[in-house]
Amino acid sequence: MPGAILPLAIETRAVRRVYAARPQPIVALDGVDLEVPPGELFGLLGPNGAGKTTLIKILTTLLLPSSGTARVFGFDVERETKQIRRIMNMVAGGEQSGYGILTVREQLWMFTQFYGLAGGEGWRRVDELVEAVGLAEQRLQRVSTLSTGQRQKMNLARGLLNDPWILFLDEPTLGLDVSAARSLRELIVEWQRAVPGRTILLTTHYMAEADELCDRIAIVDRGRILAIGSPTELKKRVQRESIFRIELDRLDGGAGALARLPGVVSASAAADVADSVGRQVVVMNLVLEDDGALGRVVGALAETGSRIQGLRKSEPTLEDVFVELVGRGFEDSEAASMVPATEEVG
Repeated sequence: MPGAILPLAIETRAVRRVYAARPQPIVALDGVDLEVPPGELFGLLGPNGAGKTTLIKILTTLLLPSSGTARVFGFDVERETKQIRRIMNMVAGGEQSGYGILTVREQLWMFTQFYGLAGGEGWRRVDELVEAVGLAEQRLQRVSTLSTGQRQKMNLARGLLNDPWILFLDEPTLGLDVSAARSLRELIVEWQRAVPGRTILLTTHYMAEADELCDRIAIVDRGRILAIGSPTELKKRVQRESIFRIELDRLDGGAGALARLPGVVSASAAADVADSVGRQVVVMNLVLEDDGALGRVVGALAETGSRIQGLRKSEPTLEDVFVELVGRGFEDSEAASMVPATEEVG
């Protein structure tokens, strides 16, 4: 990683990718403009067939754009492929690269030779990364005997062997159980934060994963970027009001007086229910113009002698953002198919 000011880690301008198909061509990417600065963990969130993998293949020089330009740390994906390949690596979910008869350590060392590392340096990197990803006990185990989660940890170690400036992760937790996926996410974040300027482009269709990991997210559907922002910024697009659930020991006089307070859009009280520890409480749902109105509600409740037993703000999800942007649910979009193995239309 150079010490000077770096160019954008990713820069695309009007990138299109079109595939020949019958009865009509398929547009996999339709004018994608994207800027990702160095040091960012950037996510592409969208259903299967949205164009995420196609964009990664272009940025990793595995596929040419039909039109437009794309650069990785200033290098053009069409004219400077060798320079890009020296500074990047890629890990995909469900990856089966290598040979099952080799041990974990042998498999990784084989890739150090592909990446041009000297023998001694290669073994040092292998042992360092085997330890880092938590495979020390499996280092002499044949790859064919690894669990899915262990194999994906090994794949991540393989992706880090050449110490890339930018790491492309294409659905890296696909098919993993909850524990294995959590472990892999922790490894990804730890590696990215260890050195300033390290950049990750993550594609996923798991909403919670994108929300947890990414500094910024681009929501992608049918080859187009519909919105870009931090998870918080994106969720603010769909929540114009503040919604709270308040649990009270009692509510004298009902919710009508609260509904008339400045900044309160609506207030309604439900029947008594049992809270998490078995206490009977009154549940009140509040819709406020903004969070600032909550103080007036709390003050009014205190004046009546009501005690707050619980308070929770309702937050929108990235699923809510997706529905607002595309007009359909995320799961409904999973059926969309794209990009058959056909030749390119220029």
